[in-house]
Amino acid sequence: MAVEEAVPARKERASWAFQQGAEIAPGRTVLARLGGGSRYEALLTWDEHLFAIMVAKVLRPDQVEDEHALRELSREAEALGRLAHPVIVRGFDAVLDGPHPHLLIEHLEGPTLRRVIKKGGPLPLQQVLPLALHVAAALHYMTREGMVHLDVKPDNIVMGIPPRLIDLSIACEVERARRLRGPIGTDGYMAPEQCLDRDEAAPIGPPADVFGLGATLFHALAGGKPFPREPAARDSEDPFVRFPQLSVEAVPLPGHLPQALSSLIDRMLARDPASRPSAAEVATELEPLVAALPRRLTLSRRRA
Repeated sequence: MAVEEAVPARKERASWAFQQGAEIAPGRTVLARLGGGSRYEALLTWDEHLFAIMVAKVLRPDQVEDEHALRELSREAEALGRLAHPVIVRGFDAVLDGPHPHLLIEHLEGPTLRRVIKKGGPLPLQQVLPLALHVAAALHYMTREGMVHLDVKPDNIVMGIPPRLIDLSIACEVERARRLRGPIGTDGYMAPEQCLDRDEAAPIGPPADVFGLGATLFHALAGGKPFPREPAARDSEDPFVRFPQLSVEAVPLPGHLPQALSSLIDRMLARDPASRPSAAEVATELEPLVAALPRRLTLSRRRA
């Protein structure tokens, strides 16, 4: 599960304060609290029917009577039920009524990409390129299924073999995405068309996910976001202050990276969605870069 970035002076979120052993549904008990976001709590859970450790994504107590929150939970359940791809998190159950509405999803071992970057800084090409190819393939699959993720970011990629794209809480069909109004996503990784009201922006579609992947790869390779801003800018009512990607170019990538990769990421971050490559084109351009990576470490007995 993804855990949202901490921000200063955040209002205390309502919590069920479940203790170990608490039952959220028949045969489904809490093992530990994992974190969560503004609308959900993420709980490590034992499911007696599956006889396995899972993750329950539970609506917070102040959200269970909110019709919008329940609709969004239902849409996420539909997305999890519709999508089946090796790189996309799997859903196993949805409880949409009762005292604790929740989704039951697989428990993935491993840190998020954000945690790996935070701990060790920029990642080597040997880690980033295969990850990029896997996620691009998953986004191409979503496009073929007529869906968009809308929140591709380091928090929502679990590092594993293969990596996994998680959190479908705002994923939706492309037709619905075109009708969305207002900012949607996570500020630093949102395509320009996600940042503005629909009257002012291009329609949202699969190119928005390509932008999110481009911003994610930039962060993994450079150790920072492509469109940095002042901390106070997140609360600005001026979208061009809150979202620098609307008006400025991305900061340069490190000069040691292959030119083909830097050029690809630059095009993924194009302001105009029509100028971005498709997810399939991203994967096609990444394939020779992945193929050129060393396959094994060669050891030698020679002394320098």
